Amino acid sequence: MPLSLPPWRIPLSVARFACSVLCTAGVVRAASFDVLIRGGRVLDGSGSPWVYADLGITGDRIEAVGKLTDATAKQVIDAYGLHVAPGFIDGHAHAGPALARRELAAAAPLLAQGITTTFVNHDGSGPVDLTGQRHSLETARPGLNIAQLIGHNSVRTEVLGLEDRAPTDAELGRMAALVRRGMEAGAFGLSAGPFYTPGNFSKTEEHVALARVAAEFDGFYTSHVRDEGNYTIGVVAAVDEVIRVAREARLPGIVTHIKALGPGVWGQSGEIIRHINAARDDGVELFADQYPYDASATGLAAALVPAWAQEGGAAALHGRLANSETFGRVRREMIENLARRAGAANIQIRIFKPDPSLEGLRLDEIARRKLVEPVDAAIEMIRAGGASIVSFNMNERDIRAFMTQPWTMTCSDGELVAMGEGVPHPRSYGPFPRKIRRYVVEEKVVTLEQAVHSMTGLPATVFRVPGRGVIRPGAYADVVVFDLAAVRDRATYEKPHQISEGMKWVLVNGRLAFVDGKPTDLRAGRVLARGKP
Repeated sequence: MPLSLPPWRIPLSVARFACSVLCTAGVVRAASFDVLIRGGRVLDGSGSPWVYADLGITGDRIEAVGKLTDATAKQVIDAYGLHVAPGFIDGHAHAGPALARRELAAAAPLLAQGITTTFVNHDGSGPVDLTGQRHSLETARPGLNIAQLIGHNSVRTEVLGLEDRAPTDAELGRMAALVRRGMEAGAFGLSAGPFYTPGNFSKTEEHVALARVAAEFDGFYTSHVRDEGNYTIGVVAAVDEVIRVAREARLPGIVTHIKALGPGVWGQSGEIIRHINAARDDGVELFADQYPYDASATGLAAALVPAWAQEGGAAALHGRLANSETFGRVRREMIENLARRAGAANIQIRIFKPDPSLEGLRLDEIARRKLVEPVDAAIEMIRAGGASIVSFNMNERDIRAFMTQPWTMTCSDGELVAMGEGVPHPRSYGPFPRKIRRYVVEEKVVTLEQAVHSMTGLPATVFRVPGRGVIRPGAYADVVVFDLAAVRDRATYEKPHQISEGMKWVLVNGRLAFVDGKPTDLRAGRVLARGKP
């Protein structure tokens, strides 16, 4: 094995050998641990096949892995017949605002999926002041670990507002300074969302320039690509943009929540995969993450209103809708975008605060109730303040094609919401167990080892999160113990507020966050910082 291999990528077999040598010397092995997990089928996060092993945990670290027959512990977990894995890492989520609220920061719906680390501020969003966000998150006492990103859209808004133009050299310098400040505050990378306003007003060169700042800190660039369907440049060209940014800025690039959105681009997964593989063959660090559902979620305006009409924000959009000339153009283009989303029957309202009775209904049903065309029902809702939607627009063959790639990680793209609040996408409650249940156990699209690797060792390596995502001596004790026969997601599109099942024990930094499938009152999460253990 090359000596340059980072310690968090050492396979379990090697770690066990090292442990046995050290144990013989009396250096590592302790007679007593804080927690002892006995007899489980250990998946070390590397993608290697499971092995039987015991885990000895002291404080926040895994101290020993192997046959610990004579060991004792304050807490002994009987894992016979169960699987033991590193805590899952959700590389793309929108839980940041909720995790800053003390009443939600315990994060039971996430821990129930086995998630012990989540990234926030995706799609170019989040605050520019990451130090302030860190303080809010720490004050709320999170139940899991949190890693921050610095958002391109937020940075652009800070400097340019919502203007549709390129920055001057001085303005680009100010944007770069804000990215640098975010990276110095501990951000792991730069997130972008050129599909959304104002990111959709930016050029690729702007992304390259700012990504170069992140690269100075060994960060990464992750993007909700400019077009996931056939809105503008097309999904293949949008993925090529991420490849270009990663190539020119010399840092890892992630096509986040990878998909082919809408009937117009179904089947293009093969071409996207070929482009990513070609880039990787050429030495570009390219990856993707994915949630295992055939529906996406976004804002109603973001999905249907053309980008030009969103310049200047909500007030400017309302003005264009009030103007007879611009209204006609907006409406025509919204009809085209509705078709790209496979029609009104495939748009479900998840949050509409002016009238919660519409939450959970499809846009075509709302239109029939109001005796108007679906596009007019949508315009009425946008005028009333906007809505969040679930959009059924992916093809199962594309989902499977992306899932089987060795560079695809698992993510949720989910939110953390209060029980009973709106009708959120079920990805807020179930993507990690869903992948294991449906795509491993039932349909055998990927192996259990591949699935766990995509949730642990792979994101830990790609996102530069040392000491997590692995089972080895010295690693942080983020550990899940699950019953493969019982793991399942329960959340549905109609009834999403249902917590997943099958995670028997979940440890965060060595402390028990889930015991026998139920949450504890412990909140052992931390706000992580790039480059720091």
